[in-house]
Amino acid sequence: MNHLLVTGGAGFIGSNFVRYMLKKYPHLKMTNLDALTYAGNLDNLKDVAGDSRYRFVQGDICDEKKVAEAMDGCDAVINFAAETHVDRSIHAGDLFVMTNVKGVYVLCEEARRRKVQRFLHISTDEVYGSRLEGYFKETDPLSPSSPYSAAKAGGELLARSYFVTYGLPVLITRSSNNFGPFQYPEKLVPLFTTNLIENKPVPVYGDGKQVRDWLFVEDQCDGLDLVLQKGEVGEIYNCGSHNEEFNIDVTHAILKLLGKGTDLITYVQDRPGHDRRYAVDTEKIQKLGWVKKHNFKQGLEKTVKWYVENEQWWRDIKLKQSDYKAWMEKHYTPLAKA
Repeated sequence: MNHLLVTGGAGFIGSNFVRYMLKKYPHLKMTNLDALTYAGNLDNLKDVAGDSRYRFVQGDICDEKKVAEAMDGCDAVINFAAETHVDRSIHAGDLFVMTNVKGVYVLCEEARRRKVQRFLHISTDEVYGSRLEGYFKETDPLSPSSPYSAAKAGGELLARSYFVTYGLPVLITRSSNNFGPFQYPEKLVPLFTTNLIENKPVPVYGDGKQVRDWLFVEDQCDGLDLVLQKGEVGEIYNCGSHNEEFNIDVTHAILKLLGKGTDLITYVQDRPGHDRRYAVDTEKIQKLGWVKKHNFKQGLEKTVKWYVENEQWWRDIKLKQSDYKAWMEKHYTPLAKA
């Protein structure tokens, strides 16, 4: 593979992956197709914008003409493009169905027409739903709980159907909670870190006892590259790090790193249908040779340090995006005291 099309490459994981691949493979060309919705940010890729191997195309994956333009000359597709915030899906599910299902259809159709060598679709562990004990295997049934995870499940099932029906060389990854540099500050780690830098309260859902498996984004990029190169087409690979933490413990860890007190914790009404625990079995991807390089403490330290040192990046989002403050005020209302 010499020329990759990355969709959603101006987002969090996508931009980290673009940078990772250009650094690792000197011969590689990359085209980045991104609609630049609220979480897409070309500042994420300032350091590669002048690289002759990199090309940016602004466009929506639901737009057949833009997809055809971007895929021209590419021999593989990696689809990161998606609406990803569960809270937003609860209030505007139609956007999630369009991007996460119809967008996948448009990409698969064009990839089939062009006979690409690989089509890697990035999904999520949330398609499994919640479990209090044990770990989900790739063969377990899907039971998504939110419009977001339901749309992601629909998208990956559609992608896999193109392998079964048309022989499109599809691979699918289901990843646990990613965190790291360039993550839009609506997700827990960047929201809490940036709020605390500003001495603002952090909104903890419910009792804070939800469990997530935290995967540092650099380890995610390692895993995706490995699946792209060595994965068996038609197969699904869980990608998790077994860094299971309660949300409230993550909160305390960030407070400690920034030298802040627990008085900045504000408990807010829990999310409707909030899954209690996600956990995936990673034996399959480990058999390909994947080994994580960061435990949770190491990844969190690097992440918090990045947000401290790159204040202008996140302040531009918080101050300049018109809907950011309104969204936070509307959807993180403190719990009324009994």
